[in-house]
Amino acid sequence: MKRILASFLAILFITVAVSCGTVGKNFDSSRVKNIQNNQTNQTQILDWFGVPYKEGNENGHTMWTYQYDTWQAIGDGKSKDLVILFDESNIVKAYRYTDTLSD
Repeated sequence: MKRILASFLAILFITVAVSCGTVGKNFDSSRVKNIQNNQTNQTQILDWFGVPYKEGNENGHTMWTYQYDTWQAIGDGKSKDLVILFDESNIVKAYRYTDTLSD
């Protein structure tokens, strides 16, 4: 009986452990509307959203990514992502924001 109970608890624990999760860090998306191409600078972005989840380069330009993804075993995952490309003067050149958390 103890062996069956232990097996059941182990299966239950594994199921719960892998049934949901997150990637990234949640960020305040209400500030996205304040971003303006060719005006907003890197310091403002840092103040509004904090340290980016990922940093990279695209064609020699700095790119910051803010990402928050959730998933669960049953149902669809949700996400919001903000990708910002800066010019050589650290001014926003372009950005893209997607959000399925609010759906």
